[in-house]
Amino acid sequence: MIKSDTIAAIATPIGVGGIGIIRVSGTRAKECLKKVFLPGSSKFKDFRPWVLHRGKLLNNEKEVLDDVLAVYMPAPKTFTGEDIVELHCHGGSVLLHTVLEVLFTNDVRLAMKGEFSYRGFLNGRMDLTQAEAIAELISAPSKEELRLVSNRLNGALHTKIVDLRSKIETLRSFICLAVDFPEEEVEESEKNKFIEILEYMREDIASLLKGVERTKCWREGSVVVLVGDVNAGKSSLFNAFVGHERAIVTSIPGTTRDFIEETLLVDGLPICFVDTAGIRETLDKVEFMGIKAGKEKAENADCVLLVIDGEKGVTEANENLIKKFGKERVFLVWNKVDIKEPLQEWFNLFDDKCFSCVSISAKKGYGIDNLLVKLRSFILKSGSAEPLSGEVVPNMRQAKVLSLGLKEVEELLHDIKAGVPYELCSVKLESIASSLASIIGIDTTDEVLNRVFSSFCIGK
Repeated sequence: MIKSDTIAAIATPIGVGGIGIIRVSGTRAKECLKKVFLPGSSKFKDFRPWVLHRGKLLNNEKEVLDDVLAVYMPAPKTFTGEDIVELHCHGGSVLLHTVLEVLFTNDVRLAMKGEFSYRGFLNGRMDLTQAEAIAELISAPSKEELRLVSNRLNGALHTKIVDLRSKIETLRSFICLAVDFPEEEVEESEKNKFIEILEYMREDIASLLKGVERTKCWREGSVVVLVGDVNAGKSSLFNAFVGHERAIVTSIPGTTRDFIEETLLVDGLPICFVDTAGIRETLDKVEFMGIKAGKEKAENADCVLLVIDGEKGVTEANENLIKKFGKERVFLVWNKVDIKEPLQEWFNLFDDKCFSCVSISAKKGYGIDNLLVKLRSFILKSGSAEPLSGEVVPNMRQAKVLSLGLKEVEELLHDIKAGVPYELCSVKLESIASSLASIIGIDTTDEVLNRVFSSFCIGK
């Protein structure tokens, strides 16, 4: 990315709306604004920083394009650390692109993806964890994930990494003393202190990584696959979940040939429900492929929602699925309770084996709310959990780096306990320091930075 010229982009979503904002950043931002802006007041002398000014936006022929609000924000205390101008126009797509074209004739170019955030990072307005949090804040799938991202945006992860890096500086001092005074034997107390610091780092990094796995469902959502015999009512239940006729429902066996997906928020938890083809023996090639695809979906699901046809009861195919996936992943649903109530023995059988089970009527809508409440609890008990207040959870890139760092910390800890000389441990210590630095953007390669910022939208 070129870092010295002036850039511009539409900062609001593409489409028709009441307001459309164009952001300009760079040394020529204010000069460019003066060329295209006609003040609405005769008392106007200059752009007062951080104040909205009303006026007309002109093209190069001095024709009025729009009635706008303009704000000038001087460096360095801006999002990018540079002079920034924002034009608040009416939100027509053609209008906004016409305004951009006018700006481009005034020595301004289109910003690349993430370039505003990238400049803010380069100018010290944020570290890499905060820059990444900006993009994640926009795409957060749930309120809980929004809260976790906000913690990173506010610098909570940065603080953790800085603390770990300070521990490394202490360890470096031990190694320097050992190298500078090789004739002096390292006291046992100093060695114990070295080990104590490494164990602290190990526990701290491990705790961050546990948070990643524990809160995965809030970040990525949970996948719940509906399986069961043909005509068990899977598609009817799927439609009851989504609130409209998303899946075709008929009395003809094998109606569903392929899987259908819809993501819903269940009390804040993102759940992707997948309706699959009913399981049975078939010679129909298309239906067979649909059944196979459904089984593959179930293999990778967080939860297998096994729908029992209340008219038939538990079939051999149902029992095979229960054995295959087990109580950790199977949630049992007795459907068509309006036709036939399940025997108490059915509940006793599965309750004794700690299976989660409810009875419903997908057609009548009975028990759906209760099912969703219990399903949400089931998902959160199976490894995920509600985020803790103020919890710091890295994203996947950061977690990958931390995993490598944890491995190196454990190896270094083993070497020190085994009596390996301090000076021989310095290389591994520097590697740990480099890993931690790359998380917050210190000495991070251009390849990594470009990969991170290219995932942003153009207006950010």
